Amino acid sequence: MVITTLGFTILAVGIALIVLPGPAFVVIPVGLAVLATEFIWARKLLVAVKERIERMRKGRGCQNNH
Repeated sequence: MVITTLGFTILAVGIALIVLPGPAFVVIPVGLAVLATEFIWARKLLVAVKERIERMRKGRGCQNNH
């Protein structure tokens, strides 16, 4: 129960940081990582977020080289 509460709290802070100044792109995956220890849906979502971040990182790298 503590892990679930902690994970959802971190995730909620990350979602709030989307509109507030702060590193939402760091906090949201941390919250998902905590929740992934308990929930399969969070693990799948975390994998999807990591893949999207990697695609964005690769896309930016290609654009900077041109």
